[in-house]
Amino acid sequence: MTPAPSIRPAPSIRPAQSIRVEQTLDLLRGARVAVLTGAGMSTDSGIPDYRGPGSPRSNPMLHAEFVGSASNRRRYWARSFRGWELVAGAHPNAGHIALASLNDQVTGVITQNVDGLHEAAGSRPVVALHGRLADVVCLTCGDISSRYDLQKRLAVLNPDVLPSGHDDPTGAYAPRPDPARARPDGDMEIEGWEDFVVPDCLVCDGVLKPDVVFFGGTVAKDLVAHCRAMVDEADILVVLGSSLAVMSGLRFVRQAAKAGLPVVIVNRGGTRGDDLATVRLELGTTDFCRRWAAAR
Repeated sequence: MTPAPSIRPAPSIRPAQSIRVEQTLDLLRGARVAVLTGAGMSTDSGIPDYRGPGSPRSNPMLHAEFVGSASNRRRYWARSFRGWELVAGAHPNAGHIALASLNDQVTGVITQNVDGLHEAAGSRPVVALHGRLADVVCLTCGDISSRYDLQKRLAVLNPDVLPSGHDDPTGAYAPRPDPARARPDGDMEIEGWEDFVVPDCLVCDGVLKPDVVFFGGTVAKDLVAHCRAMVDEADILVVLGSSLAVMSGLRFVRQAAKAGLPVVIVNRGGTRGDDLATVRLELGTTDFCRRWAAAR
């Protein structure tokens, strides 16, 4: 398939931006589309992103740091305990819902997000490339358990972490975090985490880890192959809300471009895939998905 011509007038010109959106919707109409999403897809659900305009500075946990240090694990779980409700209490936004209405046109949604909001909105199929925060894995025996259950165990073991007024230590959540201190991982900045108590696996007493791919970790080869097949089935690849800063997402843009498929990138802020884009829109993902669903 021959890529459509690039249509990139200056984004500051509002009428031209509107024309570009309409041309993009024409390009998508009737096509089979693979979708790749990033953190920008969930900002309208109240979950901050890593690199978008105005994003809080963050120092995400690295895989080697978590695996190699009990102190780092204690810090991670303390922060995550207080920030978990940011993710657990989030709801799909209008962009998630609009995208789910396009299931019959979409070969699959490949998401770099760990919040489960695409699944909650009804998108099918969805591949959570980096896992889901709602699941916990034991690094020793591989048992998968519920984050909701772990949250209750953490509350019982760490009653002093709960602020005054929160008198139910068996509750599923800590109080809702201050958005100004929240981080994209579903954690938040806190002090005094050194004495935080982290439970072991109930099956084998092994080390528990959120079932997500930390920075520096690797995505399973069979999962990558599944995502590549979704792109192969499509006529167009659409990227929504990702800076494509890491190879786990950028690889699919490169795959599509190499195969001659048009690549549409919708993101606030530049991306590593801009030079491969057929169409590049400086636009919010919710706005774009709603327009796409209305124009089909």
